Parts: sequence; structure tokens; C-alpha cells
Amino acid sequence: MQSEDLAYFESEEFRTILKKYEESVESGHPIYMDADDLADIADYYQYNGYPEKAGDAIDLALEYNPDAVGPLLYKAREALVANDFKTAEDYADRIEAADMMEALYLRGEIMICKGETETADQYFIEQMKNIMTDEQMDYVYDVANIFSDYDMHDKAFEWMARSQGDNSDSFKELMARTLFGLGKYQDSERIFNELIDHDPYSIRYWNALASAQFMREDYSAAITSSEYAIAIDPNDPESLLSKANCLYNLGNYESALSYFKRYSEQVTDDEFGYLYQGTCLINLGHYEEAIQALNIALEKAQEDSQYLPEIYQEMAFGYSELKNPDKALYYIDQTLKLDCDHTNIEIIRGHILLANKRTREAADAFRKALLQSDNSPRTMLRIIVSLYDNQYTLTSYSFLKRLLSEMKDNWNEGYSYMALCCRDLGKYEEFLKYLKKAAEKNPKEAKTVLGGMFPEGLEPGEYYSYMMKKINQA
Repeated sequence: MQSEDLAYFESEEFRTILKKYEESVESGHPIYMDADDLADIADYYQYNGYPEKAGDAIDLALEYNPDAVGPLLYKAREALVANDFKTAEDYADRIEAADMMEALYLRGEIMICKGETETADQYFIEQMKNIMTDEQMDYVYDVANIFSDYDMHDKAFEWMARSQGDNSDSFKELMARTLFGLGKYQDSERIFNELIDHDPYSIRYWNALASAQFMREDYSAAITSSEYAIAIDPNDPESLLSKANCLYNLGNYESALSYFKRYSEQVTDDEFGYLYQGTCLINLGHYEEAIQALNIALEKAQEDSQYLPEIYQEMAFGYSELKNPDKALYYIDQTLKLDCDHTNIEIIRGHILLANKRTREAADAFRKALLQSDNSPRTMLRIIVSLYDNQYTLTSYSFLKRLLSEMKDNWNEGYSYMALCCRDLGKYEEFLKYLKKAAEKNPKEAKTVLGGMFPEGLEPGEYYSYMMKKINQA
């Protein structure tokens, strides 16, 4: 969806139209509205996850004006989602009589949806020859936006490079989103900061900035950006979810829980909010409440929900903690029919069995996971972590020592867990050795696994010297 559309959704003009429409629907008193306004309302509902409401608005628009371009485009894109290319092409033919450019863009989209990306690119290049010179930059921007909408950020960037000094906010926003899609989060962040300087009251910009900061794992900065957005609109779902995710990643589960709840109050049909309420509650040790939240997530989730495996896994963890392993294993079994990481599922099965002292069955599950992964070292490491979590410290130490001795110099995982094992077993010289290696080879893992031993804010590179100083002072 183009940035102008998103900006329009935030405008007073659109809010007035939306309110008028919603009051009509609620009262049951139909009113005449422009068909393209109804198409905008449908786009708004679709963007915010209300497909049924979107469909109702489009049906009404087509009743009023069967040839209106906006509603026809909406129906064409519905056909594209269903891979019904013939219907989409029929709509393109109908649209061409009223708006040649929209038909042109739609034909390019059809090629993209068919998987013919290079054909679409060449089509757009050829068509550019027919565009008047003073309209070519608008054309470049529109084509870049189309590729961006389909997450083809490399193509979007190529088209934006054809621009000649466009310094508009809409161009900057598209560039920032394209850079974000290419993984250039710092560059994206810089541009969104420039945009915020122009419009400090744009919730959209603040949320986009928070997303870039989140991807750089600068969670504190992302929280600050989310708070600015929340100050502008305390009920904005994206802002609430952004802050919730950041708090969760910082391990602040209690505060994260409150923001996931606020998000779910605004987006009641999204299972994600309830899933992470449940996950927070499990981390806080409130297992029965967690299961209640996860049951709501299950009720809300569609059969093809990408979050079903995670919901089932969290249900399994909750019931395991409540010492009901059979119920936990029932939910693990529910994932077998889903498209997910089945090796990971077997590790979780083994973990639950181990936690409930069913060691022989746990060993079978772990062996199955290793077999499925072709004895992957990472699978072995995850099994070792499960053993450590279940207080099989000496076994974990022995397995880790063997695993790490077999790895090449570029292997960087598991050293933090080895440091933990050595500390717990009183092997302090080895503890210091592996602490140093962990901080050097994998600072992120070191911070996650070992950070609780050190003062808040201390960087992994300082862990070894801090611990040496502490030992020398003892």
C-alpha cells in the first residue's frame, strides 16, 4: 500500500468519511457515498485486518457505480490473491477504458503475481517510453511502490535510483521502507528521523522508526519511539504492539503483558496478542492464566494461522509446568499435522518428558530429533540446553565439551552454556576460559545466557575483566 494511502488514512478528511460510513452501518440507515470513497474504506479495513468489513464496503460501492475504478481495482487484487489471473485481466480490461495508467499498473502486478518479475520489470521499462517527461518521476515512484508492496525491495530500489532529485516526503518514506526491506536498518532509521523532523505528529513515521530500531535490537530506543506514537494516539494498535514486543525482548514480561492486553483490546480477533499474553504469563509463572489466554488465541486462530505451532508449544509448556505431561504431549501432537519445524517439536517433546522424569521417552524424542536433523550440531546443542535446564548439569558439561572440541574455529554457539555448566560444577578456571570465549565469539548469546550474572548495562566485552576483578577482590 502506498505511503500516500497510509497518510490519507490518518487524515481528518478520511476519518470523517469513515465515521459517516460506520454510523450508517451501525444504524442500518443506508446513505449514498462516492464509490471511490467506499473503496478507500475497504482498503483501510483490509490493511487493518477486517476483510469482511472491506468486502461489505466494496459490494456497496459496486452497487452505486459498477464501473468505478477504485472498487474494480480492489476486486482485481482479490482475484490476484486467489491466483485467478484471468479474472484480474478481465478487470484490467474494464479499468483501461476509465483509467489507462491504473490498468497499466495492474497488468504489471498480474505479471508479478504470476512469478514473472523480470517480464513485469521490462514491461514497466517499455511503457515508460510512452509517459510524458513531466510525469515520468511520478511513474518511477508508482512502479517502485508496486515492487515494494510485493516485498521486491531490490527492484523497488532499482526503480527509485531512476528518480532525479525527488526530495518529497513520500519519496523519502518509500526509500526508507525499501532500505528497511533490504535490511539496511540504520539507513532506514536515519530517513525516518528526517521525516519526523518534518512531521513530528505522524504515528506512521514513529512506528516505522520503532520498527527499524527494533530490528537493530535497540529496544530502548524503539520503546521511546513507540511511546511518542502512543502519546499521539493511546489506542493505536501498531504502537501498542511495538512497545509490547520491545518490552518482551528485554525480559520485562509484566509490562509487556499489559501492552499485549491493550493491543488485544483494540484488535480483538488477532491471535498474536493472546498468544503473547500467554507467553508472558508462562514466563511470570502464572500457568493457569497463561492457558486461559492461549485458549483464546486458539479460538481466534484460523486453520492456516502461522501462529498455531507456537500456540500449541506454549500450551504444552504451560501444562508441563502444571505437572500434566499427558495434556502437554497432546498439544505437542497437534503440531504434527502443521507445516513447522518438526525437529524442534521433538526437542520440545523431549524437554517436557525430561521435566516430568520420563527419561527413557525423552531420550527417544531426542534421538528422533537428531535423526531428523542428520545429527546437526545445532540440534545437539538445543538438546544439551534442555538437559541443562532440567538440571542434568554434569551430562550437559560432558556433551558440550565433546561438541565444542569437534567444532571448527568459526563455530560460535554454546560457549555461554559451557560457562554456566563450569560455574555450577565449581570448575572456575574453565568457567573463566569459556566466559571469555563466549563474549568474544558470540556477544549476543553471552548477553542472553550470562547477562544475569552482571550489572545491567555491562557489555559482554567487559564480562571477563569484571569477573576477574570480582574474584581478585574476594
